[in-house]
Amino acid sequence: MAKGPVAATVDEYLEVLPDDVQAMLGKLRKTIKSALPADAEELISYAIPGYKVNGVPVIFFAAFKNHCSLVPVGKDIVAALGAQLAPYKIKGYTVHFTVDNPLPATLVREILKMRLATNKAVAAAQKPKTAARKQA
Repeated sequence: MAKGPVAATVDEYLEVLPDDVQAMLGKLRKTIKSALPADAEELISYAIPGYKVNGVPVIFFAAFKNHCSLVPVGKDIVAALGAQLAPYKIKGYTVHFTVDNPLPATLVREILKMRLATNKAVAAAQKPKTAARKQA
């Protein structure tokens, strides 16, 4: 949303936003942090706030002029939570929301639960391949 230098921290990212957007994204941030493991890494990547668990991206959020986004939610999650996501605009695998129609904490927690499960399944599927390469 802001022009100029990219924020180095999530606090810096949020502090330049309008008060109502700042408050809404502050609540979203708290929900995300409470739903992720304690060792989750908060970062700025691609100029937006995000979170990694075990070095793997889980979720990002961003503010724009007319909406905010939760990125990337993922194809499987959009399909599974279709009815719950119906009140929001879905662009690819990104959920758009506004101050007038924010994401409920319960929905955010469900999205995160599913993202963590997906990341865990992908990591488990990659371990045998990695082990086979090490033995070769």
